[in-house]
Amino acid sequence: MSKIGFIGLGIMGAPMAGHLIDAGHELHSTVHNTPAPAWLIERGLVLHPSVREVTENSDIIITMLPDTRQVEEVLVGADGIGNAMLKGKLIIDMSSISPVATADIAAQLEKLGCDFVDAPVSGGEVGAKNATLSIMCGGSDKALSRALPLFEIMGKNITHVGAAGTGQTAKVANQIIVALNIQAVAEALVFASKAGADPRRVREALMGGFASSKILEVHGERMIDRTFDPGFRIKLHHKDLRLALSSAQDIGVSLPNTASCHQFMNACLAQGLGDTDHSGLVRIIELLSDHQIDGTNGSQQP
Repeated sequence: MSKIGFIGLGIMGAPMAGHLIDAGHELHSTVHNTPAPAWLIERGLVLHPSVREVTENSDIIITMLPDTRQVEEVLVGADGIGNAMLKGKLIIDMSSISPVATADIAAQLEKLGCDFVDAPVSGGEVGAKNATLSIMCGGSDKALSRALPLFEIMGKNITHVGAAGTGQTAKVANQIIVALNIQAVAEALVFASKAGADPRRVREALMGGFASSKILEVHGERMIDRTFDPGFRIKLHHKDLRLALSSAQDIGVSLPNTASCHQFMNACLAQGLGDTDHSGLVRIIELLSDHQIDGTNGSQQP
């Protein structure tokens, strides 16, 4: 069994770390933004006062952090893991961050003698808890072979996309598709509801046809039932679309619908909805339409 340092024990990171402990691995961590949940400590998580001490007590380091800046601070910053001996260690970043920054981080870490894999995930809190995450991997064959047994504990669909940074590219593409599907489902259900149809029955009808999707199944139900507790927060998806637009600008790609959806998420943040589930994007469509979906009896005016 491995000694693993896991940095980033939030909504996604905590259950992922829990699966590794349950599989018999020795886990080390430090407080980084989010305190370690008590249940992880009870199950054997060892806490240290610094990232350096976590690194010194681990053969493998996994990061699961909110943004590019925090990953850079931990992996290549002045107070990061580079203060400890890294030769021979495996570094895995499972955050969703900039593909360009990831390639630079990988180059810096490989110069220090360690293997690196970028492995962002899709599947949300449910996937993290159920160990059914899709994991998109970038890195060398050697690095991936070391990481694969751990990925198999945390996820189901594991794909080696290519060199370091390509895992993040795949994740950005994933977030574009998810965001635009959420917007499409929101617009369709608000349209159906305001037109006088029962949105619940409309969703059922659509689930049997070509419009069927996981977004319509899961997030369509959330929109109708008004259950916006976060599985994946709007503010994090907003950050991912910002990465998409920034990367697209760098390589000369036009993403007009992504830009539009990003603006809707800007409006969500302005309305104080950043910490709600990304299915809550429907609330901005409702505001613009002067109409709120009501799944109990068809529709209602807000």
